[in-house]
This record gives sequence, C-alpha cells and structure tokens, in this order.
Amino acid sequence: MHHFRAPDARRFISASLMIGVAFVVFGASFGVLSVSAGASIAQSCAMSLLVFTGASQMSAVSVIASGGSVASAFGGAVLLSGRNAVYGLAMSPVLKEGDLASRLLGAQWVIDETTAVVSAETDPAKKRTAFWISGAILYASWNIGTLLGALVGSSINPSDFGLDAAFPVMFIAMLAPHLRTINGKKAALFGAVIAVALAPFMPIGLPILVSALGMLFGLSPEKDVPTTSDGTP
Repeated sequence: MHHFRAPDARRFISASLMIGVAFVVFGASFGVLSVSAGASIAQSCAMSLLVFTGASQMSAVSVIASGGSVASAFGGAVLLSGRNAVYGLAMSPVLKEGDLASRLLGAQWVIDETTAVVSAETDPAKKRTAFWISGAILYASWNIGTLLGALVGSSINPSDFGLDAAFPVMFIAMLAPHLRTINGKKAALFGAVIAVALAPFMPIGLPILVSALGMLFGLSPEKDVPTTSDGTP
C-alpha cells in the first residue's frame, strides 16, 4: 500500500480547500440566480447535485431567466460542458480502476478544477488520491453554496467584491507549474494560438472550447522532462 507523507497530501488538500471557498461563493450566486429564475430550492439543489458544472448551470438558468426556451438553455449548457469530454480523456488513466459505481461517480467529478489539481501531481497513486479528495471537497462546497444561495434568495453580485476574478487567478496559479514541462508548454502554446486565431471567425466561447484540445498533449506517451527557467532540461 502506498503511504503519503503529510506534505504530499497537504499540497492538494490545501489547494482544494482554497478553491472550495470560491465554490461556496459562486455556488451561492447560482442558487440566487436559479431561484430568481423561477426554480424552487429543491430544484436548484438537485441541479447542482446532478450536473455539477458551474458554467453550464449558470448559462442554463440565465437563458431561462431572460425568457429563452428550454432547448436553447440545454444547447448552451451542453456546448459549455463539451470541454469536459477532453478532460475525461486526460483523466481516464486515473479513473480506470475500481468498479462501475466508482467510475460513474468519478466521471461526475471530472471538472476544470479537479483536472488541474490532479494534473499537477506526477505520481499515479498521488493523482488518484488527489482526485478523490479534491472531488469530494469541491462537490460538497458547490452544493453547500447552492443551498445557501437558494435559501437567502437575494441578489449577490460577486463583482462588487472583486470575487469575479477569483477563478481566473486560481487558474493562472495552477497553470504555472505545468509550464515547467515540455508537454505543458506545448499545450499552452497550442491553446493560446488557437484561441486567438479562431476568435474573429467563431461565436463567443467556441475558440476556448477548441483550444481545450491542447490537453491532449498531456496524453503523450513521452515522459515530461522538467525544465529550468532558461528552458534547459
């Protein structure tokens, strides 16, 4: 059995808890938006429990709140969650062990943030542990936030407190370690070039979705070699 030293687990537990704080805040924002769009507290909580994809949930209830059809709300939500299929490919080695029930639960927890936390680890055993710990923390945080927001039922505007910048800042912090590897640099360069090149020709959001394919570099069988600040191995 693989044993972890305290610093090994502390790294991804602390990262998950920090992201979890933001999840509670934005989960509450979703709860408020969902209730104001006409959903009940139970319906709002059920959506977070069963969907667990913040951007798609926000998009769906925003469309409904503005008078859009269920079909348009569903279509936009599916489009936004399409990137999770790419994350699933990258995370499949981590989730291939276990029975069907554990794999189904794992698939539910494959999101941007759990993928980022796990991909920062190099040891396969640590990756699996990091996934289940981060997934449990973030899933609980998002659903607690949704319940609190739905119960409060008053408007919450994260931008008033600068909280709208929380997720971009966290993603930049999680991106930095990956830029020390060859595959990480390839993925970052691919994503940046594709997003900029396609932005003038594609609807808003689609260039980002296509650029997410840069994660496929992480599936390369060639082992990443950490590099120094001057680019040498």
